[in-house]
Amino acid sequence: MAQLQEQLTALGGLFACAAAVDRIAHGERMGETVLASLLGSLLVRDPQTTLEVYGGDDFSLREGYRALQGMLERDPQSLQRETLRYALSLITLERKLAQRGDLLDKISSRLNQIQQQVAMFGQTHDNVIASCAALYQDSLSAFRQRILVHGDMRTLEQPSNAAKIRALLLAGIRSARLWRQLGGRRWHLLFARRKLLQALYNLQRGH
Repeated sequence: MAQLQEQLTALGGLFACAAAVDRIAHGERMGETVLASLLGSLLVRDPQTTLEVYGGDDFSLREGYRALQGMLERDPQSLQRETLRYALSLITLERKLAQRGDLLDKISSRLNQIQQQVAMFGQTHDNVIASCAALYQDSLSAFRQRILVHGDMRTLEQPSNAAKIRALLLAGIRSARLWRQLGGRRWHLLFARRKLLQALYNLQRGH
């Protein structure tokens, strides 16, 4: 897979996590398969391809691709504003996290423990989601910048929903890191917009 396609896959993961956060915050149901794929991306080490991070195919990234396309096309009708806000905030937070070796070590160590939980309970078990959510709080709370999630208050106040949102934000950080490791930069979203959009069209036509 060409580098640009690899970057688009990682961006698809990032925007898919952001879109999932928005969906849950508004009380919408989320498919178990997609949730498992996005959370599973946290535990894939040394993948041979970017798609391996998301389970070997991009089924779980489709909504992320649509959100990314809406941003790149600059179409007010298809632009998912909250999803875009979360995605850009995750990119910013990941850059701050990259400068904190202590937090990266903590995350790596805790993910090893979560891997053991997954082996016992499964990827989307409440215990696993709670552990991912706690790791997000224990690591990203070190920064003054916080991601404020907007949605239905009754939905957001439910502990299970709050845990899923935090776990998905952590998965979004993973995708943002992967995108940057593949050469992606925030300015590409503005100045390489047409190139990214054409590559995204080609990627989606291949499905």
